[in-house]
Amino acid sequence: MTERRIRDSSGCEFKRCIQYDRDTDEPPSIATATALAQYFDDDTGSTSTRLYDYIDPDALDSLFADTHRGTSRAEGTVEFSVEDATVTVTPERVEVSPDC
Repeated sequence: MTERRIRDSSGCEFKRCIQYDRDTDEPPSIATATALAQYFDDDTGSTSTRLYDYIDPDALDSLFADTHRGTSRAEGTVEFSVEDATVTVTPERVEVSPDC
């Protein structure tokens, strides 16, 4: 993880928000787990927040994978809640912000 790809901003009532710009070869599930660890101030390798408790990581990756023909899927967004945060995943980034 490179620190330049994660940006903090103020969210609801000045709580922290994370915006993680993922590389094109990085699976969305890995980017999401990394953003969640950063949001909860955890180490990515030993975080207590397990992504699979909230969403199927394989299904998340499949939603943003190229088609069998090798073309990109249409732009889309997946949004779900993790504890008191909202996670928004797009093809380019993952955002984690406090529930408002």
